Amino acid sequence: MPKGIPRNQSTQRKIVHRLKIAKGHLEKIISMVEQDEYCIDIVHQSKALQAALKKADEVLLENHLRKCLVHESHKGNQEEMVEELVGVIKSA
Repeated sequence: MPKGIPRNQSTQRKIVHRLKIAKGHLEKIISMVEQDEYCIDIVHQSKALQAALKKADEVLLENHLRKCLVHESHKGNQEEMVEELVGVIKSA
């Protein structure tokens, strides 16, 4: 697989921001479990973690489509890129 195209600073910041939000949710979930908090409250926090990770994935995938896919397509690697994306979709 190709290494990819460097992300611009704005996209990089968006991704890191989303991942830090997810990290905060995960740390909260661990703390809640350790403190034996109410299960439904933990599930709500887990859902927030999943949403934060989903948003990070969306930003990454959009960047990939707009930058990497276009770049690799111009190099004639369309089939490889299609297979890569199909693999991501199937694993979702």
